[in-house]
Amino acid sequence: MAEYNLAIIAGDGIGIEVMEEALKVLSVLEEHENDFKLNIEKFPWNSDYYLAHGRMMPEDGLETLRNFDAILFGAIGDVRVPDNVTVWELIMPIRKQFQQYVNFRPVKTLPGISSPLRNGENIDLVIFRENSEGEYSDSGGRLFESQSTELAVQNTIMTRAGIEKITRAACEYAVSTGRKKVTSATKSNAVTHALKLWDEHVKRVVTEEFSELEFESNYIDALVAYFVQRPQSFEVVVASNLFGDILSDLGSGIVGGLGLSPSANINPERNYPSMFEPVHGSAPDIAGKGIANPIAQIWSAALMMEHLGRRDLSLKIVQAIEEVLFEKKVITADIGGNATTSQMGSAIMEKIKEQYITEKMGSLIHGTN
Repeated sequence: MAEYNLAIIAGDGIGIEVMEEALKVLSVLEEHENDFKLNIEKFPWNSDYYLAHGRMMPEDGLETLRNFDAILFGAIGDVRVPDNVTVWELIMPIRKQFQQYVNFRPVKTLPGISSPLRNGENIDLVIFRENSEGEYSDSGGRLFESQSTELAVQNTIMTRAGIEKITRAACEYAVSTGRKKVTSATKSNAVTHALKLWDEHVKRVVTEEFSELEFESNYIDALVAYFVQRPQSFEVVVASNLFGDILSDLGSGIVGGLGLSPSANINPERNYPSMFEPVHGSAPDIAGKGIANPIAQIWSAALMMEHLGRRDLSLKIVQAIEEVLFEKKVITADIGGNATTSQMGSAIMEKIKEQYITEKMGSLIHGTN
């Protein structure tokens, strides 16, 4: 019996709603798999917790999470709490302290979903965003606040080790999945120190260690245009923290929206648990209405299953998502329907059940023969 210990942090807003649907899907897998057991523990760390305790998680929160195999995260953000508090006291400490330096974000055309682009068919790329340093480094400060001479300094931190690790992760993924090209996002013509370092070591790692791969480097301003003009020409994109963040949201937009976009914060060495979360935020404008699309959260759970070594279960979830979208019978408002969050989750859950029934019938027929 393979057992997995999962930490669940639903967070705020629609994070709470879509997490319930992901857990429904995981429960179906557990019900039908004889060698599969999930030990789930939920943590109420969100904006309500902050307002009650003055912090986003307990002092020993990271030490508690460290004992789990993986973390499934919902979304964070509440108008009552500044965004820098919710982000830098919960998500960022987990990503950075657990060395989740790979932010993995697939961008893929799904059945039944029309891209807003005229040429939006057959998009299938993956963004590897450096997740532990770069532009999202809490280094800098402000001086002379509220005075006419007020100033702010925000430092970008780039290290050779960090650049090498994210580039190797992107290349190893490309090779293992049969992809042929790695594209680097840069702006070294303007950001001359940090991104010159980025350019040098991304190119070196790809060309010297993975010579079978084609390599190209594009300035970020051109790259966002190319994402719109010819998204099918990209396979694996490696980018710094800020550029990867921007590109992945754009990627979500060109394949149908944030409600369809999963992500994974991965510690490849597995010294710490990795964290899986939808790209979207807490969406306070629709929170509590029961209309949020749960697919990004459910697909994030599929990425988690693959990371835990259960690619078979990951494929079941993704297949179920694709079947529901293809049929277009149960579709949430963001992609042109009127189904509720719960109805969408249940439809995906039922598709997984159908897969197990089909497999059982096949086994019976095969046994009879």
